[in-house]
Amino acid sequence: MNINVNIERLILDGMSVPHAERPLLQAALEVELARLLAVDGLAPNLLEGGTQARINAGSMEIDNNSNYTQMGQNIAQAVYRGMGL
Repeated sequence: MNINVNIERLILDGMSVPHAERPLLQAALEVELARLLAVDGLAPNLLEGGTQARINAGSMEIDNNSNYTQMGQNIAQAVYRGMGL
């Protein structure tokens, strides 16, 4: 089964990620989201090829001293929960 996830825009209110760190954040998010999907799968409403135009991942506390790998993993977990999984 192929699963395609397209995150067109990720909004982090009140947080600025330095341009040089964005690839690290993105890679960590992608790896963690792929892991979650591989281990726990998709919600039943998405198994038949459903789409969601918008996912509210809710709010989360991010320490400004967090490393971008951990931040990416935390964001992926919030997105995964927002997908109804």
